[in-house]
Amino acid sequence: MKKILLLALVIAGITTLNAQNTNGKLDMKTIHKIMSSYKNSPANIALQNAITHNDIRKLAKDRGNEGKVNHFINHKVTDALATTNQKSSGRCWLFTSLNTLRPVVTKKYNLSNFEFSENYNFFWDQFEKANLFMEIAISTAKEPMDSRMVTWLFHNPIGDGGQWATFNDLVKKYGLVPSSAMPETYQSNHTSNMSRLLRRKLREDGLELRRMVAGKASGKQINARKISMLTQIYRILVLNLGEPPQEFTWQYKNKNGKISQPVKYTPQSFFKQVVGVNVDNYVMFMNDPTRPYYKLYDVEFDRNLVEGGNWKYINLPNDTIKKFAIKSILGNQAMYLSCDVGKQFDDKAGFLDTKLYDYNDLFGVRFGMNKKQRIKTFDSGSTHGMALVGVNLLSDGKPDKWLIENSWGADKGNHGFLTATDKWFDNYMFRLVINKKYISQDVLKILKSKAVLLPPWDPVFAPEQ
Repeated sequence: MKKILLLALVIAGITTLNAQNTNGKLDMKTIHKIMSSYKNSPANIALQNAITHNDIRKLAKDRGNEGKVNHFINHKVTDALATTNQKSSGRCWLFTSLNTLRPVVTKKYNLSNFEFSENYNFFWDQFEKANLFMEIAISTAKEPMDSRMVTWLFHNPIGDGGQWATFNDLVKKYGLVPSSAMPETYQSNHTSNMSRLLRRKLREDGLELRRMVAGKASGKQINARKISMLTQIYRILVLNLGEPPQEFTWQYKNKNGKISQPVKYTPQSFFKQVVGVNVDNYVMFMNDPTRPYYKLYDVEFDRNLVEGGNWKYINLPNDTIKKFAIKSILGNQAMYLSCDVGKQFDDKAGFLDTKLYDYNDLFGVRFGMNKKQRIKTFDSGSTHGMALVGVNLLSDGKPDKWLIENSWGADKGNHGFLTATDKWFDNYMFRLVINKKYISQDVLKILKSKAVLLPPWDPVFAPEQ
């Protein structure tokens, strides 16, 4: 009956459309008129020859802007460390989160460089996400497979993306280890095949759990089967990423050449004793002009731990966020940043600027959407996480450039770093995570308000890759 009603509504919609727009069909007269609008002038022939044989971005790059943006930054967080490299994986959120904590360790122990094991935290992220998927599959088992929630669940059973909230819960439960304790593997650096297999297995497991619920299996029976399934997931992860250490020894050499005594740690004790940062003291902000500002939002099921917290953030205007960000940089604390990095980005020079590419003049067609319009039409959203580590302040105290630490290796950008103009920051920055001590009390009070619950399939909240 529902399908018949839906079909009737679709037919009615098409009928209404045809009634409102009787000229909607393209006849040949209209098509020929459109075709005749294009003239094979010498200029158009030259443009067609150039565009059909070259990279569009290279042709659209505005030479008039070259040399006008430099990498000079007058306020930076500590000394620059060797940049990290996530390689062919979607773990930018994890690299970024850990990169914001690296300066704490290097300063505390006078190290020239230090890197956490991204592989260790990635292992437990994937394991916990598998458990979360299974729990949601059980809780939604009585809903039809074509419901919005179940469709979203089976379309996105697991992935290697994430954001600060997933890191926050992960590090509190599993701690941290240095890169030497659990080095990268080929699969951690190239996650696509492993992710594909995990998705396939979890979808199979999800269907079985739904059948058990439909067959009225007891909660004890379902949980026992879930644990058995997770044992298989653990096996896949160990074979791909290695076995996560429960205890390890750490020894280091500082800038003065002094070698420390080896000390045994668990991941949890290493986090508490060596890092000693309270990750709950950080607040995520969003600049989303499609929604009201100065409100708290909560993204349903956007987490990796069943017992963890959803992705929660305060939506603020850019100018307010930037005031807090400047305070953090002047206080020598890096921040987690996420943005739409693919827009107006010169990856070789390491520049991010709204005027890098002029598609309007190249095609003679105006591309004129603002940030709000791009978000609403799925044209723009956060795609990548990086660390915000510097700002260039003018004599009036206002920023004109920002320094960003990327995780694509030292051979990308300006030795692994990117310089973004303030205008680019306004247009393509989406999220920033800042320590509470740099945030005004009136904004912190918003954290105590009731959050607006948002669905997990909203395109603005796709995990950073």
